[in-house]
Amino acid sequence: MIECVRLDRECADICSNFEQALTLDTKFVKEYAQLCAAVCRACGDECAKHDHDHCQKCADACHRCAQECEKLAS
Repeated sequence: MIECVRLDRECADICSNFEQALTLDTKFVKEYAQLCAAVCRACGDECAKHDHDHCQKCADACHRCAQECEKLAS
């Protein structure tokens, strides 16, 4: 589960950074959104591999976040 934990932390960092970028009204919203979507999707895919309830909840949240970021990126 080392990769799962690593991706969880990276995903949280990327999402936090994206949130800050949105509040600053950056002109790079699409680029941030694309990166956030990719990391959230990877994190969700990794978490989905594990049967733990918290991993499944994380996978669902990450996949929903990726979908919303993809909307912002388009």
